[in-house]
Amino acid sequence: MKFSRRDFIASAALTSAGLALNAEGQETRATDGQKPQTKEMARAWKRPVLISSGNGLATLDAGYETLRRGGDTLDGVMAVIRGPEDDPNDDSVGYGGLPNEEGVVELDACCMHGPTRRAGSVAGVHNIKNVSQLSKAVMEHTGHVMLVGEGAERFAYAHGFAKDNLLTERSRKTWLLWKETMSNNDWWGAGLADPKFKFPDEQSAAEWHDERLRKMDELAQRLGIEPEFRQLAIRRVLEPPTGTINCSAVNEKGEMSSATTTSGLAWKIPGRAGDSPIIGAGCYCDQDVGAAGATGNGEENIKVAGAHTMVENMRHGMSPEEAGLDAMKRIARNYNNDMKKLAYIQMIFYVLRKDGAYAGVSMWSQSTSGGERTFAVHDGEKRREKCAFLFDGKPLGWPPMPTMRKP
Repeated sequence: MKFSRRDFIASAALTSAGLALNAEGQETRATDGQKPQTKEMARAWKRPVLISSGNGLATLDAGYETLRRGGDTLDGVMAVIRGPEDDPNDDSVGYGGLPNEEGVVELDACCMHGPTRRAGSVAGVHNIKNVSQLSKAVMEHTGHVMLVGEGAERFAYAHGFAKDNLLTERSRKTWLLWKETMSNNDWWGAGLADPKFKFPDEQSAAEWHDERLRKMDELAQRLGIEPEFRQLAIRRVLEPPTGTINCSAVNEKGEMSSATTTSGLAWKIPGRAGDSPIIGAGCYCDQDVGAAGATGNGEENIKVAGAHTMVENMRHGMSPEEAGLDAMKRIARNYNNDMKKLAYIQMIFYVLRKDGAYAGVSMWSQSTSGGERTFAVHDGEKRREKCAFLFDGKPLGWPPMPTMRKP
């Protein structure tokens, strides 16, 4: 399908000039007489609350049941995020995650335990499927907060973690598709924030876009990528995903925890770590205030210490939604609100206050495919809810590679 980035930028700028705020976060919901009328009101009843990125929806029941039975909040969070880590069909975390440019799956994770105010983190880990659990082991069995690379892997084996081949056949074939068609468009060179960054010529790109898609589809067939997955594999190659799962929890005693896990940006330079293993960026929890986490373009979130910023915003009186929108505006400010560049940035924040109030906040109201941005919640009723957003419209996805050339 042909599309015009120029047309999109123009329309997005018109509809978003005022950094429009979505009022969805203030909508009322009263499915029973005990629930408060808005998410921003302190809970009149005491129940566990879990909030996560959308890919945690299927396993939120396991996390909620852990908390309902009196389990530790971090164990509840781990019950949620371990599911996607084990799922070979989720190519954003753990087993089956999309690899780096050398075809190696590298995983990152961090966690924070509110009641004891401890934290653990790992980055650039190979061969260990459940790195969320590994970050917890670092927290529980060392005097450190972060272990990386080979050292983190050896630590895992010492504590009984199994060595696994994380590259599934599906992920391997998708990597081969990238290797043979787009590997000259790598992450080396000036990034989006660099003054020297140059966008590819849009008219020239449009001229060969359909031809590239045709050739990629033919190659995907030759590589044996199954027909039902072929278009998604091509999308993964053209728009490298940044998949991640974040989850935060509060129990009926007001105890909190949070964790984030990821396989990181697809086709990244080996050794790249995004925001997911960074305490204060991909995840932060303060037992006195609340917890927050993020998915999306990790480099942008690191620069505003997003999770910590949101928790501090709540400490100073902001609601979860206000806290998330303020942090999102800081990302926009880093680009002087340049809509041409912001159109390539995707970010979602997940914010949970100690009293159970929560919000999901997105840079854009829609995903690159056009669907509404949502997040997952469980407070006795599992559901998706719409994200509040900074800009109304559909982003273009990750920026074009700095070396983008014709095939």
